[in-house]
Amino acid sequence: MATTEDEQSGFSAAEKAAMKDRAKETRRTKGKKQDPLEALQEKIAELPADDQALAQRIHEIITDTAPELQPKTYYGMPAYAKDGKTLIFFQPASKFKVRYGTLGFETPAALDDGDMWPTSFAVTTI
Repeated sequence: MATTEDEQSGFSAAEKAAMKDRAKETRRTKGKKQDPLEALQEKIAELPADDQALAQRIHEIITDTAPELQPKTYYGMPAYAKDGKTLIFFQPASKFKVRYGTLGFETPAALDDGDMWPTSFAVTTI
């Protein structure tokens, strides 16, 4: 039985695309810099209407409530960082062809509260 390239590598096409996006982001920061806000807005503009509306609203909320966070892209997704470290990102439903978008938090967000806490939330509307 023949195996596909995805089965051999263990990564789906969507995961491979996300890794390529991340590589582009890394290269962009080393050479000729694109404005991070511009890069984030471009990614939002590329999204399907439902994901675009959520990403835009999340962007508005974050920039209004935490203006100290820097906009960026993270694996091709809208994200926000502090001191160069990603704290929060929006994973559009369309990126991995799932039912809902996800608002996720990385370790530097320090959401620790007790013995267990959420690090991501499903988002269908705001």
